[in-house]
Amino acid sequence: MNLNRDFWEEKYKNGHLKWDIGYISTPLKEYIDQLEHKEIKILVPGAGHGHEVAYLLQLGFKNVYVVDLAKQPLKHIASVCPGFPKDRLIQADFFDLKQDKFDLILEQTFFCALLPGRRADYVQKMAELLSPKSKIVGLLFDFPLTEAGPPFGGIKTEYETLFKPSFHIKVLERAYNSIQPRKDKELFFIFEK
Repeated sequence: MNLNRDFWEEKYKNGHLKWDIGYISTPLKEYIDQLEHKEIKILVPGAGHGHEVAYLLQLGFKNVYVVDLAKQPLKHIASVCPGFPKDRLIQADFFDLKQDKFDLILEQTFFCALLPGRRADYVQKMAELLSPKSKIVGLLFDFPLTEAGPPFGGIKTEYETLFKPSFHIKVLERAYNSIQPRKDKELFFIFEK
């Protein structure tokens, strides 16, 4: 399976976005709601329709960046977030991203959309993009890894093994506030560099 730019452009063009729930997920919303410093530098990789991005901007966060392989989601975010700086909507392969360090990276269905063979690369790139003591926060699916995807699954012990060498696992637990269709299938996490 080749999850290249054309694959993702086709998904957006045809509206095959089963991972898009149409609004910010409750676990991420509740995490963002408790953030006090609006100046922190935040990255949202593979942002899709950018519900998290729109919510961050609505709350006054001033230093938000988006990277996506496909052009369609970036165009959508630009249309629903007028005034969002164009230079912060980055069309690129996440693994090629060259940016100064981030304070926070929000994970929402990006990790599960990567081929499982790229997961170690994901961890390495996240560690590279984050400042010391900064965090990745978000949701990971909690169902056995499958070849049928995306989304590709994973379970808690696999995530611990993958992330522990590079991150302090502050939280990795079943999300208590998932939307109904994802109830008992998501892990909320906070990993600190």
